[in-house]
Amino acid sequence: MMLRTLALSLALAASGQAQSTPAQSTPTPPADALPDAPSTTSNIKAPVVPTGPTAVIDTTMGRLTCKLYDKQAPLTVANFIGLAEGTKDWTDPKTLQKMRHQPFYNGTTFHRVIPNFMIQGGDRVGDGTGDPGYFFQDEIDPDLTFDTPGLLAMANAGPGPSGGGTNGSQFFITETEVPQLNGKHTIFGQCDAHTALLVASIARVERNSNDKPITPVVINRITIVRDGQPMPPLPVAPAVPATPAAAAPPQ
Repeated sequence: MMLRTLALSLALAASGQAQSTPAQSTPTPPADALPDAPSTTSNIKAPVVPTGPTAVIDTTMGRLTCKLYDKQAPLTVANFIGLAEGTKDWTDPKTLQKMRHQPFYNGTTFHRVIPNFMIQGGDRVGDGTGDPGYFFQDEIDPDLTFDTPGLLAMANAGPGPSGGGTNGSQFFITETEVPQLNGKHTIFGQCDAHTALLVASIARVERNSNDKPITPVVINRITIVRDGQPMPPLPVAPAVPATPAAAAPPQ
């Protein structure tokens, strides 16, 4: 089993360099060398709109809602849906038991959370070493980049043996732009604005030295909503038990 980690070293290195390098002035070019004003007909790349089903991730801290890129990452989306709904077989990483017709993600946690970066989940072991018993290749689409908050992407362990992929079940959702991850992780969903705010909240819970939340943030259920289907009802918060004073007013 391989530890799924995200590429933080580039970001940290860039940050350190920015702090240690003195500011440098840039000479102003002569007027005749200045570039022309941008044309109003410039080819501005339009954002890619996801057209797949919606993944509704209900957690102990609230609901995350992400629309899936089924055309840009069909293998990844099919794998995620199959594990979420229990239509794809997997191997329990703890017991090595083959599982069929069992949703994979229910009861797992976001085991790694980092403010101003992302939250990572999808590991039944709960420490970043778990997988579903198989791996598959990246699906890197050049039109999908980490240039916006709330992107749903696959965690991996880098290139596998003989150049094979190391995607399995673990995924992450970004809090902010992380261009250093471009080309290294498969983006397969775009989450809504509320989800991006909730990701920021989850990323700021108390955590240990391994960035694991002290109080587990549990994925209760992932529901896949297809076109024409209603959104699942919001989970009902558990009732607060009545205190003795409330149950029996003083005489």
